Parts: sequence; C-alpha cells; structure tokens
Amino acid sequence: DKGKGDGIYLNTSGIGIIPDGVNINPKNAKPGDLIILSGKIAEHGIAILSARDGLEFESEIVSDLAPLNTLVSVMLNESKNIHVLRDPTRGGLASTLNEIATQSNVGIRIYEDKIPIAGNVKAACEIFGLDPLYIANEGKLVAFIDPENAERVLNKIHLYEFGKDASIIGEVTDNNPKTVVMKTTIGTNRIIDMISGEQLPRIC
Repeated sequence: DKGKGDGIYLNTSGIGIIPDGVNINPKNAKPGDLIILSGKIAEHGIAILSARDGLEFESEIVSDLAPLNTLVSVMLNESKNIHVLRDPTRGGLASTLNEIATQSNVGIRIYEDKIPIAGNVKAACEIFGLDPLYIANEGKLVAFIDPENAERVLNKIHLYEFGKDASIIGEVTDNNPKTVVMKTTIGTNRIIDMISGEQLPRIC
C-alpha cells in the first residue's frame, strides 16, 4: 500500500563468472560429500531482533554481514570438487539444507556439536524460544565438497577472517532421501524439517 513502506528499499544486481571446470548446483550433492559451514549461525537474525525491540544482552550481538567473494575464490582455487555452495539466509541453515536434500534427492546428516554458534546467541535463542537452525544469516556459506578435498579446503579458509570459525558439520548419505537428520548432543536423532511459518518477521 502507498505510504506503508516504513523504511528504505535497496536494490542491487550482480554479475559473476563461473571458472572453467566448476559445476556448482543445488542438485549436485552426492553421498559421501562433507558439509562445511563457514562460521557461527543465527547472529544476523538475533542482532536484528535485539535492535528492533531495544533488547540488551550482557555482550552485544552483532550481525554477521560479510562479503564472501574472497572466501569463495579461495575455496575454488583450492578444489574444483565443490559440488554445492549456498548462503543460508532466510529460513536459516535448516531451510538451506532441506532445499539441497530435496533438489539432490539425498539424505543429509549433521551433528549438533559441530555447528558453531556464539554463546550469547545461543542464550538469546533459549530465552526467546527460537531455534538457531532456522534463523537468518547474512555472512555465511555452506559448501558440499568431495571428502578427499574437504579437510584441505577447511584448513585453507581457517586462515581468513570470515572462515576462521568454519567447521565440517555433517555429510551427505544415500539414506532417507530428501531428509535432514541431526544427531543431538545427547545422542538422539532429530529430523530437521523445512521451516513452517516464520520465527522472526522478515528481515531481508
């Protein structure tokens, strides 16, 4: 409705070049691939929540907004066997993994204790009853990589500011196609469904 925008609208366009020998597509995940997450999750969504509602925490929560072009270039220079690259923005890590599992017709298994999350963000999520897996990120990427190359790529991106907290959080399986399962810290298996509705108001 006219006059109901309540803010500033930004629009951008980008042009990229895909190097020879690179085939990155959400349909390309293969059983055996290892999954790299480039850093701590849920910081952007919680930072926006706290700013909007004037919430104060013991330590400030700052958005993870970051340029990822250098990190992506470093990864592609290190290995051409990167099958999928995605940014887990709206809907968070959980939604991104579900989309990839569905498009590639594979199962995905992740491990809760391998997923990096800042202590203050985790505490905020617990206070508000939010699941960090479904909260938006703005400066993270998820990569599905051939297992022979994953450790080398991980070690390389650890040298960079926006990859220093990167972790291998799971793998692709041929069990339970189109399903994401997380092994919890107490040893149980939890099915990670697609997000239903929105935990937070749309922020991007």
